[in-house]
Amino acid sequence: MGLGGCIILIAVGAILTFATDWKIDSVNLDLVGLILMAVGLIGVATFTSIARRRRAVVPPVAPTVVDPHEERRY
Repeated sequence: MGLGGCIILIAVGAILTFATDWKIDSVNLDLVGLILMAVGLIGVATFTSIARRRRAVVPPVAPTVVDPHEERRY
């Protein structure tokens, strides 16, 4: 699940929790919304930690310069 999916989970959870007044006998929509928001936040945290590791800066290796006029000794 990417970052977009996590944001969608957070948005749907917030809508279910704060913007609806539906009553379903066997389902508590406020709790379902809170669970969706929590899963979305965990997903965002996981995604950003993985993305941070992928973008680790590795210093470039300095090239070895050989002088063609230098006498080689074996």
